Amino acid sequence: MKNDDRTDAASPDPGGSPRRMRRSNERHQWEKDRARRPLRERLRTGAKERDNRLDPSDLDFTIGYRTTEADEELAADFGVPPGTPLLQRRYETRQRHERAAFEISHSWLVRDHIAANPALLDETNEPWPGGTPHQLWTVGIEVARIVERVTRVRPPSPEEARVLGMAPDAAVIVLRKTCEDAAGRVVEVAEVVLPGDRTELVFVTPLAPWDAEDAEDAERSSG
Repeated sequence: MKNDDRTDAASPDPGGSPRRMRRSNERHQWEKDRARRPLRERLRTGAKERDNRLDPSDLDFTIGYRTTEADEELAADFGVPPGTPLLQRRYETRQRHERAAFEISHSWLVRDHIAANPALLDETNEPWPGGTPHQLWTVGIEVARIVERVTRVRPPSPEEARVLGMAPDAAVIVLRKTCEDAAGRVVEVAEVVLPGDRTELVFVTPLAPWDAEDAEDAERSSG
Protein backbone atom coordinates (compact mmCIF):
# COMPACT_ATOMS: atom_id res chain seq x y z
CA MET A 1 0.00 0.00 0.00
CA LYS A 2 1.32 3.43 -0.96
CA ASN A 3 1.01 6.30 1.50
CA ASP A 4 1.43 10.01 1.06
CA ASP A 5 3.09 10.81 4.39
CA ARG A 6 6.51 11.10 2.77
CA THR A 7 8.78 13.74 1.29
CA ASP A 8 10.39 13.92 -2.13
CA ALA A 9 13.58 11.89 -2.62
CA ALA A 10 16.31 11.31 -5.14
CA SER A 11 15.67 8.74 -7.83
CA PRO A 12 17.62 5.53 -8.34
CA ASP A 13 20.76 5.95 -10.39
CA PRO A 14 20.50 4.60 -13.93
CA GLY A 15 22.31 1.47 -14.96
CA GLY A 16 21.35 -0.67 -11.98
CA SER A 17 23.63 1.04 -9.45
CA PRO A 18 22.43 1.35 -5.84
CA ARG A 19 19.76 3.95 -5.21
CA ARG A 20 20.72 7.41 -4.05
CA MET A 21 19.23 8.04 -0.61
CA ARG A 22 18.12 11.13 1.24
CA ARG A 23 18.40 11.86 4.96
CA SER A 24 16.72 14.97 6.38
CA ASN A 25 16.85 16.33 9.92
CA GLU A 26 13.09 16.94 9.63
CA ARG A 27 12.70 13.25 10.43
CA HIS A 28 13.33 13.84 14.14
CA GLN A 29 10.23 15.90 14.89
CA TRP A 30 8.17 13.66 12.64
CA GLU A 31 9.37 10.57 14.52
CA LYS A 32 8.61 12.17 17.89
CA ASP A 33 5.14 13.25 16.78
CA ARG A 34 4.21 9.72 15.81
CA ALA A 35 5.81 7.96 18.79
CA ARG A 36 2.50 7.94 20.69
CA ARG A 37 0.28 7.19 17.70
CA PRO A 38 -1.67 3.93 17.50
CA LEU A 39 0.22 0.85 16.39
CA ARG A 40 -1.52 0.64 13.02
CA GLU A 41 -0.35 4.17 12.20
CA ARG A 42 3.21 3.50 13.34
CA LEU A 43 3.28 0.40 11.14
CA ARG A 44 2.49 2.40 8.00
CA THR A 45 5.93 3.86 7.48
CA GLY A 46 9.20 4.91 9.12
CA ALA A 47 11.71 7.72 8.85
CA LYS A 48 13.80 6.09 6.11
CA GLU A 49 10.70 5.31 4.08
CA ARG A 50 9.40 8.85 4.53
CA ASP A 51 12.70 10.47 3.51
CA ASN A 52 12.86 8.39 0.32
CA ARG A 53 9.24 7.84 -0.72
CA LEU A 54 9.39 4.12 0.00
CA ASP A 55 7.01 1.66 1.63
CA PRO A 56 8.05 -0.60 4.52
CA SER A 57 7.88 -3.56 2.14
CA ASP A 58 10.61 -1.91 0.03
CA LEU A 59 13.26 -2.27 2.75
CA ASP A 60 15.27 -5.09 4.30
CA PHE A 61 16.98 -4.78 7.68
CA THR A 62 19.85 -6.76 9.17
CA ILE A 63 19.78 -6.17 12.92
CA GLY A 64 21.88 -7.44 15.80
CA TYR A 65 21.87 -6.66 19.53
CA ARG A 66 24.58 -7.32 22.09
CA THR A 67 25.44 -6.19 25.60
CA THR A 68 28.68 -4.26 25.92
CA GLU A 69 30.34 -1.82 28.32
CA ALA A 70 30.85 1.91 27.96
CA ASP A 71 34.35 2.83 26.83
CA GLU A 72 35.83 6.21 27.73
CA GLU A 73 34.15 8.02 24.81
CA LEU A 74 30.67 6.56 25.35
CA ALA A 75 30.97 7.01 29.12
CA ALA A 76 31.69 10.70 28.56
CA ASP A 77 28.75 10.99 26.14
CA PHE A 78 26.30 9.37 28.56
CA GLY A 79 27.78 10.89 31.72
CA VAL A 80 28.26 7.45 33.29
CA PRO A 81 31.33 5.60 34.62
CA PRO A 82 33.40 3.59 32.13
CA GLY A 83 32.28 -0.03 32.18
CA THR A 84 28.58 0.82 32.58
CA PRO A 85 26.49 -1.87 30.78
CA LEU A 86 25.10 -0.71 27.45
CA LEU A 87 22.85 -2.26 24.83
CA GLN A 88 24.55 -1.97 21.44
CA ARG A 89 22.33 -2.26 18.37
CA ARG A 90 23.64 -2.62 14.84
CA TYR A 91 21.45 -1.98 11.79
CA GLU A 92 22.12 -2.47 8.10
CA THR A 93 19.38 -1.02 5.90
CA ARG A 94 19.02 -1.78 2.22
CA GLN A 95 16.38 -1.60 -0.44
CA ARG A 96 14.83 -4.99 -1.07
CA HIS A 97 16.50 -6.86 -3.94
CA GLU A 98 19.67 -4.72 -3.62
CA ARG A 99 22.83 -6.25 -2.15
CA ALA A 100 24.32 -2.91 -1.09
CA ALA A 101 23.08 -1.33 2.12
CA PHE A 102 22.53 2.42 2.16
CA GLU A 103 23.63 2.85 5.76
CA ILE A 104 25.22 1.07 8.71
CA SER A 105 24.09 2.32 12.10
CA HIS A 106 25.38 1.56 15.58
CA SER A 107 23.18 2.69 18.46
CA TRP A 108 23.91 2.52 22.18
CA LEU A 109 21.45 2.74 25.09
CA VAL A 110 22.24 2.56 28.82
CA ARG A 111 20.87 -0.81 29.81
CA ASP A 112 19.51 0.41 33.15
CA HIS A 113 17.48 3.11 31.34
CA ILE A 114 15.49 0.51 29.39
CA ALA A 115 15.56 -2.59 31.59
CA ALA A 116 11.99 -1.97 32.80
CA ASN A 117 10.76 -3.14 29.38
CA PRO A 118 12.41 -6.49 28.49
CA ALA A 119 11.00 -6.26 24.95
CA LEU A 120 13.57 -3.53 24.26
CA LEU A 121 16.39 -6.02 24.82
CA ASP A 122 15.12 -8.47 22.19
CA GLU A 123 16.30 -7.93 18.61
CA THR A 124 13.48 -10.11 17.26
CA ASN A 125 11.11 -7.20 17.99
CA GLU A 126 12.82 -5.15 15.28
CA PRO A 127 12.03 -3.26 13.18
CA TRP A 128 10.12 -1.56 15.99
CA PRO A 129 7.07 0.46 14.89
CA GLY A 130 7.78 4.03 15.92
CA GLY A 131 11.52 3.51 16.24
CA THR A 132 13.68 4.62 19.14
CA PRO A 133 11.39 7.50 20.24
CA HIS A 134 8.57 5.03 20.85
CA GLN A 135 10.90 2.48 22.45
CA LEU A 136 12.10 5.07 24.94
CA TRP A 137 8.57 6.31 25.55
CA THR A 138 7.60 2.81 26.75
CA VAL A 139 9.98 3.31 29.70
CA GLY A 140 8.90 6.89 30.39
CA ILE A 141 11.65 8.70 28.46
CA GLU A 142 10.75 11.62 26.19
CA VAL A 143 13.40 12.69 23.71
CA ALA A 144 13.61 16.49 23.94
CA ARG A 145 16.75 17.34 21.95
CA ILE A 146 18.82 15.70 19.23
CA VAL A 147 22.31 16.78 18.20
CA GLU A 148 23.83 15.42 14.97
CA ARG A 149 27.43 16.05 13.97
CA VAL A 150 29.33 15.04 10.87
CA THR A 151 32.47 13.86 12.61
CA ARG A 152 34.46 12.31 9.79
CA VAL A 153 34.67 11.80 6.04
CA ARG A 154 37.04 8.90 5.46
CA PRO A 155 37.72 5.84 3.30
CA PRO A 156 35.48 2.89 4.16
CA SER A 157 36.84 -0.08 6.06
CA PRO A 158 36.91 -3.31 4.01
CA GLU A 159 33.72 -4.47 5.76
CA GLU A 160 31.97 -1.13 5.15
CA ALA A 161 32.98 -1.17 1.47
CA ARG A 162 31.53 -4.68 1.15
CA VAL A 163 28.26 -3.96 2.99
CA LEU A 164 27.70 -0.57 1.36
CA GLY A 165 28.79 -1.70 -2.11
CA MET A 166 31.45 1.00 -2.41
CA ALA A 167 34.73 1.28 -4.23
CA PRO A 168 37.67 1.37 -1.80
CA ASP A 169 38.66 4.85 -2.99
CA ALA A 170 35.20 6.33 -2.25
CA ALA A 171 34.43 8.04 1.06
CA VAL A 172 31.94 7.39 3.82
CA ILE A 173 30.25 10.11 5.89
CA VAL A 174 30.19 9.41 9.63
CA LEU A 175 27.27 11.05 11.43
CA ARG A 176 27.18 10.96 15.24
CA LYS A 177 23.85 11.53 16.95
CA THR A 178 23.04 12.10 20.61
CA CYS A 179 19.50 12.16 22.01
CA GLU A 180 18.72 13.93 25.28
CA ASP A 181 15.70 14.00 27.56
CA ALA A 182 14.19 17.18 29.00
CA ALA A 183 16.71 17.20 31.86
CA GLY A 184 19.64 17.09 29.42
CA ARG A 185 20.47 13.45 30.15
CA VAL A 186 21.83 11.61 27.10
CA VAL A 187 19.56 8.64 26.41
CA GLU A 188 20.93 7.40 23.09
CA VAL A 189 24.18 7.70 21.18
CA ALA A 190 24.31 6.55 17.56
CA GLU A 191 26.92 6.51 14.82
CA VAL A 192 25.66 6.27 11.26
CA VAL A 193 27.99 5.38 8.39
CA LEU A 194 26.69 6.59 5.02
CA PRO A 195 28.09 6.09 1.50
CA GLY A 196 29.28 9.53 0.45
CA ASP A 197 28.88 8.78 -3.24
CA ARG A 198 25.09 8.38 -3.06
CA THR A 199 23.81 10.09 0.10
CA GLU A 200 22.10 13.46 0.19
CA LEU A 201 22.07 15.08 3.64
CA VAL A 202 19.35 17.72 4.00
CA PHE A 203 19.36 20.24 6.86
CA VAL A 204 16.18 22.25 7.36
CA THR A 205 15.97 25.02 10.00
CA PRO A 206 12.51 26.48 10.69
CA LEU A 207 12.75 30.20 11.47
CA ALA A 208 10.33 31.93 13.82
CA PRO A 209 8.41 34.79 12.14
CA TRP A 210 8.79 38.34 13.34
CA ASP A 211 5.71 39.47 15.19
CA ALA A 212 3.94 42.69 14.25
CA GLU A 213 5.38 44.67 17.17
CA ASP A 214 8.96 43.74 16.23
CA ALA A 215 8.31 44.77 12.64
CA GLU A 216 6.93 48.14 13.72
CA ASP A 217 9.92 48.78 16.02
CA ALA A 218 12.33 47.94 13.21
CA GLU A 219 10.52 50.29 10.82
CA ARG A 220 10.62 53.15 13.34
CA SER A 221 14.33 52.67 14.07
CA SER A 222 15.19 52.61 10.36
CA GLY A 223 13.28 55.83 9.78
